[in-house]
Amino acid sequence: MKGAAVFAAAAAAALALLPVLAPPYYATLMIPFFGYAIALLGFNLLFGYTGLLSFGHAMFLGIGAYGSALLAGVFGLQSFELVLLGVMCISMAVALPIGLLCVRHTGIFFGMLTLAFGMLFYSFLFKFYHLTGGDSGMRIPRMNILGLELAPYNKIELLAGPFYYYCLALLIIATFLMWRIVHSPFGLHLRAVRDNARKAEYLGVHVHRFRLAAFVISAAFGAAGGAIVGFRIGLADPELVYWTHSGQLVFMTVLGGFSNFFGPILGALAFTLLQDQLQSLTQYWRFILGAILAVVVIGFPAGIAGILDLWPRASARAQP
Repeated sequence: MKGAAVFAAAAAAALALLPVLAPPYYATLMIPFFGYAIALLGFNLLFGYTGLLSFGHAMFLGIGAYGSALLAGVFGLQSFELVLLGVMCISMAVALPIGLLCVRHTGIFFGMLTLAFGMLFYSFLFKFYHLTGGDSGMRIPRMNILGLELAPYNKIELLAGPFYYYCLALLIIATFLMWRIVHSPFGLHLRAVRDNARKAEYLGVHVHRFRLAAFVISAAFGAAGGAIVGFRIGLADPELVYWTHSGQLVFMTVLGGFSNFFGPILGALAFTLLQDQLQSLTQYWRFILGAILAVVVIGFPAGIAGILDLWPRASARAQP
């Protein structure tokens, strides 16, 4: 607990200093990281703590982005906080009926059902052009944050300044909330369901209800992350919902280490930096990322977080 708190505080301090010490480009690069990190906190509640692997989780990021475009662009909401709350509620409302069906299944059946719903949502966004803009997407206008008018800022100044620190604060809040969730009796019930659902049911745990609750909470976090990613781009695009984007979420989680609370956040950071550097070097960057994931899965199944955990143990063994 103490070590995790020190790590989180040091990471937050380093991120807070980034816009001061680094060029604005790197600060703007961190905005998607913040969005994905928040989304992956929810995704790992479902995957790492409940044992349900979703192949269609990008649907909820798409709900966050398209919901922002709808609430801000169509209904005229100017407060990002109200938009964020709105898309999280919409995402939870959508996740409830889907979850009622999906959580009755586990393993590949759960994964295929979530993939099917994700692709249905993608088809809706792509085909209903007059509602969603089709392949052109929907524009997400600028909104106020904490009542601050953002019109005087250009795009780089906004993303590397006020919006950067706003997203950092959101990530800290989301991390604290998820930490409380997974270390609460609710989180203990989820782990019991993951480890042995039948035994947990015999002990009086309502397995389907807990799975459904985890699914709905993960959807809310996904929508919050999607709203941040969409705000940074300024566009809600149907590619946000495509199955390959769901695959990226799984990639980040496995890369960071789903057995560690901070693993998905590390995976989101590593993926963001790797993708940026590899794209500037070669057009075959996806091949290299795939090779890196294969090495991590085979050699370090606990991910980057597992590799970092080895250092203190190795130091302790080396001491006489």
